[in-house]
Amino acid sequence: MPTFRAPDGTLLAYHEAGTGAPLLCLPGGPLQDSVYLGDLGGLAAHRRLIRLDLRGTGASAVPGDPESYRCDRLVEDVEALRVHLGLDTVDVLGHSAGANLAALYVTRYPERVGRLVLVTPGAAAPGLETAPEERLAAARLRKDEPWFGPAYAALEDVTAGRGTAESFGAVAPFFHGTWDEAARERHAAGERQRNGEGAGVFAGEGVFDPAATRAVFAEFARPVLVVAGEGDVNTPVPTAAAYAGLFPGAALVVLDGAGHFPWHDDAEGFAKQVGSFLNG
Repeated sequence: MPTFRAPDGTLLAYHEAGTGAPLLCLPGGPLQDSVYLGDLGGLAAHRRLIRLDLRGTGASAVPGDPESYRCDRLVEDVEALRVHLGLDTVDVLGHSAGANLAALYVTRYPERVGRLVLVTPGAAAPGLETAPEERLAAARLRKDEPWFGPAYAALEDVTAGRGTAESFGAVAPFFHGTWDEAARERHAAGERQRNGEGAGVFAGEGVFDPAATRAVFAEFARPVLVVAGEGDVNTPVPTAAAYAGLFPGAALVVLDGAGHFPWHDDAEGFAKQVGSFLNG
């Protein structure tokens, strides 16, 4: 497994799969082991995937300074990996909270990004807010599921600001296109793979500067693709569309029946759409 040193000396690991031009993949969570990305539904057939294990996750070392889990400081880890790979520019994919890291990398190093893919992106970096009704409307697409009633009631509590640990757990089915045994196992694994300490620091006070990020996005003329899941309550389609609208010419793809992890719900469609975009 290849490794490199972050600017502060922390030893970081990354994983490679597939062939072709490199695609730097930034995991969400935040601070979740990148193993959950797998081969992104077969995207490795189109590109050489380079999955970064963020500090304190996967095979990467735990840093000495917990404040280095801040998203704005993780940007320099991404840049160190680009330099380590010997790339003048690199195509970047960010999933969920990893899209916030991708956004800050674009904000700081726009000239180093070739093509940008934002998959069901977290939208804190550009300062987009999602209306509760958007989340509830996405959830209602699942109204015929046997688990819908209790899960929807829990989501109503969460969106109204009455969320508890129990209700946050109860809404898990809405993040997956199919709430089957495989999805349950992936959800449980995700909870185990997440660095809780790092997650608490990732989006701390002063990490994001939405005005600065939006200003860079407005001038970012490189190709951008935003991928949304039709039923994703985390990043509903209207939020994803608004995100795409921050760029001069970004494309938006909505995968029918997909949730927050669309490469599991429609692997063929995800790999085809993203692969076609990346290969021009």
